[in-house]
Amino acid sequence: MSVRAIRVFRYDPCLGGEGGFEGYSLDIPDESNTTILDVLLRLQREQDSTLAFRYACRVNMCGSCAMVINGTEGLACKTNVSDFPAGKEITLRPLNHFPIIKDLVVDMEPFFKKYEASLPFFEPKGEYEEPIKIRPDAAERVDIGLATECIACGCCVSSCTMFHYHDEYAGPASLNRAFTLLADSRDALFDQRMTKVLDSCYNCRTEFNCTEVCPKNISGTRAIKYIQRLALKHRNDKDPAAVPAAVPQPEPPTMVDRRSFLRKVGVGVMGLGSALALGGVLTTTTVGPTLAETPKQWIPVGELKDFPDGAISTRPLKYEIKSGIYTQPVTMPVLISRQGDEIICFKASCTHLGCIVHWDDLSGRFRCACHGGAFDRKGDVIAGPPPRPLDRYSFRVDAGTLFVEVS
Repeated sequence: MSVRAIRVFRYDPCLGGEGGFEGYSLDIPDESNTTILDVLLRLQREQDSTLAFRYACRVNMCGSCAMVINGTEGLACKTNVSDFPAGKEITLRPLNHFPIIKDLVVDMEPFFKKYEASLPFFEPKGEYEEPIKIRPDAAERVDIGLATECIACGCCVSSCTMFHYHDEYAGPASLNRAFTLLADSRDALFDQRMTKVLDSCYNCRTEFNCTEVCPKNISGTRAIKYIQRLALKHRNDKDPAAVPAAVPQPEPPTMVDRRSFLRKVGVGVMGLGSALALGGVLTTTTVGPTLAETPKQWIPVGELKDFPDGAISTRPLKYEIKSGIYTQPVTMPVLISRQGDEIICFKASCTHLGCIVHWDDLSGRFRCACHGGAFDRKGDVIAGPPPRPLDRYSFRVDAGTLFVEVS
């Protein structure tokens, strides 16, 4: 059990003023299985019933619990207490650039006005009697990729410094949604939508803040640069003489997740500047050679003697990963099952939606409280929606210490 100092921003509209931080102290028995949302619920239930915050799904899908946690935007239900160094104070404040309603609750109306302004709805070019078939590996589907997974949480807008300086800037979420429709050849509103959003794209300064904080690993920066590239291509398609014959056309971009995106861009983007503004940032060849894949690491979990025979133990894994010029600390729980000489190290993420799994001694099974998923001691699915058994870590024992392999 550990005691954490929690500082929460408080604002009461009845009192007015600028608001300020209020300190709390909380005993947390298992930090690796306690989310920031769990902390807020306990504070509200046990210490201060007037504390206001939003939440709904609790499984990283609705975006309601977005806030700034220790200076970085994130979802309270996705962020574990163990993500921060032991004993470190945790500060919670509302999203930037939004009017505050009360405490951690912000008014999202400005966000959705900007979102609606980009025409975020699909308008088909014609009437169809049957659904259009789209292969998962179709070029357009690959281009759009993860961008369709946006949950409109507002983290990207909060992290964007340009949103503060440009009142008419649509913001990363709105432009990302526009990108998914502009890249869809079935949509009939290309010209109208491009007219609405293109000017906003030039307010982006390619800081990658939105890319870094997105809880769904979407790159808003990529979407914005894609729109600029698409606008240039569309203009040239209408007027082929606009492009000299000697100028080679860029290859179609490929979708990458956030970590790969930052790794591939690396420091090259800083020096290339405006050369990347119309889409070079989307291609790995423009940026230069990519860095090597993140090497696997053997991380110590603890002394083997500390894991009781016949029991399931939970331990936090703490290590660092390097993405280009960035080094990011990671804390992940691992579930260790030991029965005699048999040791199994499970990842504590449900294979359904990635929710945290815990061991329930009473029922003798691993449980995911969010969707009713259950796994037996071997990690096999015995109830609920998970599509496959629990994932496992490779492990080894060296000089009495248990190590697991991570990448």
